[in-house]
Amino acid sequence: MPGSNRLARELGVSRKTVEAALAGLEQEGLLVNQGGGRRRRIASEKSSQAVRPLRVAILDYAPVPVIEEYMVELQHMLIEAGHAVFFAPKTLMQLGMHLPRIRRMVEVTEADAWVVCSAPREVLEWFAAQPLPAIALFGRRRGLPIAAVGPDKVPTTAAATRALIELGHRHIVMLTRRTTRQPEPGIVVRTFLEELAAHGITPGAYHLPDWEESPEAFYGRLESLFRVTPPTALYLDEVPFYVAALQFCSSRGLRVPEDVSLVCDDPSPAFEWSRPTVAHIRWDTGPVVRRIVRWAANVSQGKPDLRQTFTKAKFIVGGTIGPVKK
Repeated sequence: MPGSNRLARELGVSRKTVEAALAGLEQEGLLVNQGGGRRRRIASEKSSQAVRPLRVAILDYAPVPVIEEYMVELQHMLIEAGHAVFFAPKTLMQLGMHLPRIRRMVEVTEADAWVVCSAPREVLEWFAAQPLPAIALFGRRRGLPIAAVGPDKVPTTAAATRALIELGHRHIVMLTRRTTRQPEPGIVVRTFLEELAAHGITPGAYHLPDWEESPEAFYGRLESLFRVTPPTALYLDEVPFYVAALQFCSSRGLRVPEDVSLVCDDPSPAFEWSRPTVAHIRWDTGPVVRRIVRWAANVSQGKPDLRQTFTKAKFIVGGTIGPVKK
């Protein structure tokens, strides 16, 4: 690989920026560090493919009608690396988050490694205690002895909450999955509640309501919220929740952002075509996918890999948030 000085001149950026990029590529296994004073070497195709093929099972959170684009990319990259990939027979929701049922399914499934998506703490603790290799994709993975990857949404959640408060919002409601709220709020949800408290808003059940994970329960919760003390802002955990909330507002003549502001905690290609632009948390799926592929390569070569990677995220201030209507 060309040296950092040469790359900095050719790309018109600082050497510090180039070094950070090279270090990132090295962590992902695309470059090989050859020691001080020597240039990094591009990982050869031969070395990257000299791995034992794995049967990789993906334990998804919930059944989805359309597989996310980055999950398709992950499958393709794992297959290109020589592994077999398949989804587990049932999702976490279909198993009721019930650990004995999850354990039984894992025991009868012929897999060499597991990708566990958005799992609660109890489930990840169990996987961490097993000899079977597993990597947590999202979920309550912080502090556990298990490989993990996902965007770091703590700074962006704080930034989005502050932006709403600075626009005069106090009736801010976060609608998120039960696993992020119970048995106690996860770090992202805690960040939201702590940001409210830091600005003189006493957080309670109104700001973080409970609801069953079904479309009917979601709409029922919105109905009850707007019946008594209407929220002026909704912080929505996932793209399907954002779309459902937008439809709810439209059906009741609520204008966005004039009557209610909306923030989505995830990106979507559809947001590029939305007007007004959507306030959301943006993160790059590429490093997440590459980290899982690299983890699979380490597992196939018998290398221990329990590293937890938190990729960067950014709060995009879109046109779906505005000042509170006087």
